[in-house]
Amino acid sequence: MRRVNAADAVNSVGLVQALASAVTLVKQRFPAARANLSPWRDDPQTRHWLEEETLDLSFHFPGWSPRLECRSLLLQLRLKGVAKGDSQSPPELLGVLMRGMTFDGERWRLATMGDWQPEGSHLPRQEQVHQLREICRELFILFEESAASDTAA
Repeated sequence: MRRVNAADAVNSVGLVQALASAVTLVKQRFPAARANLSPWRDDPQTRHWLEEETLDLSFHFPGWSPRLECRSLLLQLRLKGVAKGDSQSPPELLGVLMRGMTFDGERWRLATMGDWQPEGSHLPRQEQVHQLREICRELFILFEESAASDTAA
């Protein structure tokens, strides 16, 4: 069974490079964040929520981030072509879902659908919302460039 953890789902050099670049994008804006490429446990409850077309990674802060109103960021990259194990063609990034998390669960979410506005009970500050949107934009550019370089090779 394929897992949703990014570390378990990577099946090509291009995807490894894209994932490493995604980590770098987040770390550039939030240097204190610690990347985790395996945010999910492998248990029946987690497997129930399996989404075949996503790569999931998280970033944990050393304590509370008052500007982001969370302790961790969960980043879900929705990709076309990953679930089929098609390592011949680079995956296409269809969307990004970011979630601000605490031990109590989700505090907010920002999706690259609609107006890209965060929703939730405790929203990040406007400056951080801008940074999160920039990360999303750069992720789309990153995956487009990755696809272009794979097809040119």
